Amino acid sequence: MPRPSANRVHSGTMFGSRTDIGCVREHNEDSLVVAPPLYAVADGMGGHAAGEVASEVAVRSLAENAPSTVDSEGLGNAVMTANYAVINAAQEKGRNGMGTTMTAALLERDKLAIAQVGDSRAYLLHQGTLQQITRDHSLMADMIEAGEITPEEARVHPQRSVITRALGSDPDMQPDLYEINVSAGDRLLLCSDGLTTMLEDSEIEKILIRTRDPQRCASILVNEAIAAGGHDNVTVIVVDVEGDRERQVKKTKRKGRAWAVVIVLALIATVLGVCYGAYTYTQSTAYLADENGKVAVYQGVPDTVLGISLSHLDHVTDVNVDDLQPGVSARLKEGVIRADSLDAANSLVDGYQEDFAAGKKPTAEAEQLDASTDAAASSSSADASAGSTSSAQGGTLQ
Repeated sequence: MPRPSANRVHSGTMFGSRTDIGCVREHNEDSLVVAPPLYAVADGMGGHAAGEVASEVAVRSLAENAPSTVDSEGLGNAVMTANYAVINAAQEKGRNGMGTTMTAALLERDKLAIAQVGDSRAYLLHQGTLQQITRDHSLMADMIEAGEITPEEARVHPQRSVITRALGSDPDMQPDLYEINVSAGDRLLLCSDGLTTMLEDSEIEKILIRTRDPQRCASILVNEAIAAGGHDNVTVIVVDVEGDRERQVKKTKRKGRAWAVVIVLALIATVLGVCYGAYTYTQSTAYLADENGKVAVYQGVPDTVLGISLSHLDHVTDVNVDDLQPGVSARLKEGVIRADSLDAANSLVDGYQEDFAAGKKPTAEAEQLDASTDAAASSSSADASAGSTSSAQGGTLQ
C-alpha cells in the first residue's frame, strides 16, 4: 500500500510526494523526508526488511541533523552522520550488510544544495528541459562512462542493481555535494531508481511539464512506473521552485522602467528627428507672395503644423505685383510661387527687375515720361506757326 502523501505549501513553496511498494517487492524499502527546506529520498537494501530499517534510520538521522538553511557542507555532514547511524543500527540489530542510498536536498528561494550517495537521483526541470543533477554511484554508471555499454544496454543488464557507494557500508563514505542557483518556475525532482529504471528521462520530462500540480505530478509518475512493470519500490518528490519572488518582481519592475525609458527616449529621438528633418526642409525651400501689393520673399513652405508656421518673411522687394506679367501677377494674388531655395526665389525677383530694365513691360513712371515729352513737342510746333504769321503781316504794311 502507498504511504500517506499530500500536496503541501511551505513559505510559498508547493510540493508533492508519493511512495509505493510496486508490483514485485514484498516490502517498501524506500523512505522519504518532506520537511521544507529539507527533502530526501532513501532506497534501502539488505533483504529481510533490513533495507526498510536502513532507509528509515537514515532519513530519521538526516532530519535531526540537517541544517535549517541551504548549506551543502552542512547537508553533507548530516548525510555522513546518517551513515554512522545506519552502521550502528546494523551492528545493534545484527543485520550486517544492510544499507541505503540517500539523495537529500535543501531548497530555499533561489538556492539549492544536494548531497547524494547511491543511485537515487535528483533532477531539475529548467525552462522546459530536464537535467540530471546527480551522478549514479553504480556499476552501470561506471561502465557507461568507460564506454563499455550504452545507457540502453544498462537498463537490462543483469548487474544493473549493483551499487558502488551507499550508507551503512563504509565509515569513511563521502557524499557528492552540489550547490546550484535555481529560478522561479523550475521544478525539482527527487526519486528512487524504481522510477528511473521504469521510465525514460524523456517520459519523465513530459509528465513534469504537462502536470502543473506537484502532488498530482508525483502520483502520475509513480502510476506510470507501476504501469511499466513496477519492478521495484517507487518514491517521488516533486518541488516547485518559488525562487526569490521579491527580487524577481523588483528585477521585472526595473526592466519595465528601463524599457519605458528606452521607449520614451526613442519617441523623443523620433520626434526630434522629424522636427529636424522638417526644419531642414523648410530652410532649403522658399516662395514668393503678395505682401500689400509688393513681391515678398519667404523662406520655408506656406503651411502650418499645430498652428505653427513653417515659414518666415525674408524681405519685401520694391517690385509691384501689378507691374508683373498678367500670369505671374495673377498667381501671386491667388497664392504663391514656390522656389527650390532662397537663392532661387531671389533669382526670380532679379529676373523680374531685369525685365523691367529691358522695357518688356512699361511701368507707370515711364508712361508719364512719354506723355510729358509729347506735350513739349506740341508746344514747340505752335510757337513756330505763330512766328511765320507775324512775318507775313509785317511785309504787307511795308
